[in-house]
Amino acid sequence: MGMLKEFKTFAMRGNVVDMAVGIVIGGAFGKIVTSLVSNVIMPPVGMITAGYNFQNLKVILKQQAVDAAGSPIAEVAIGYGAFVNTVVDFVIIAFCIFLVVKAMNYAKKKEEAKPAPPAPSKEEQLLSEIRDILKVKA
Repeated sequence: MGMLKEFKTFAMRGNVVDMAVGIVIGGAFGKIVTSLVSNVIMPPVGMITAGYNFQNLKVILKQQAVDAAGSPIAEVAIGYGAFVNTVVDFVIIAFCIFLVVKAMNYAKKKEEAKPAPPAPSKEEQLLSEIRDILKVKA
């Protein structure tokens, strides 16, 4: 039972829970950006590049063939178009994360720039000490 309690203590620490939430949100964010790239950005890019669909771009090393028994032999190809899509996904995700971190840093600097509340005056400190002494005596 000790190991189960230790695991519960580990799993319920704030940073572990925060990390898990971040991973789930990051996965969903990745899907959104992938959809953005595949369905919004790449079609106009393909149109600009004479209608190429980058996903289908490849260098064929060996054509599809049929062996002597009549079974098809799959083609061997390097699918660099899918790689281009993945690189574009990565660049957009990295840029979005950069913008989020930049906004968070800006907000943090703004929060740090707020003036600290003024220290209590000597009179307030003295009154606080008297109040604390009276609480102890009561």
